[in-house]
Amino acid sequence: MKASDIREFSREELQARLLEVKKNIFNLKFQKASGQLDDLMKIKNLKRDVAKIETVLREKELGIVVKVTEKEKPVKKSKPGSSRTKQKAAKTDEKKVKEETVKDK
Repeated sequence: MKASDIREFSREELQARLLEVKKNIFNLKFQKASGQLDDLMKIKNLKRDVAKIETVLREKELGIVVKVTEKEKPVKKSKPGSSRTKQKAAKTDEKKVKEETVKDK
């Protein structure tokens, strides 16, 4: 569950979901103790969900508005004399030539 998805819920929905997740953790702990639980990552993921939900509840309580923006990945600059750079430049030149020939037709 992503934090951006959690922020869309109201306080009542978040509190209900928090109670539900905590009950799931409780049941999974019993399954773990009795040896019935195969995937231990379920407990870890649910604990993370609890933390996310509690964080969003606290943000709403304090009136904090979090704006989610997607960050662009920085372009890695390679060394000017490397052969890899020359190969990339050659490929982009070939693509430009192909695009121009397609546009001309």
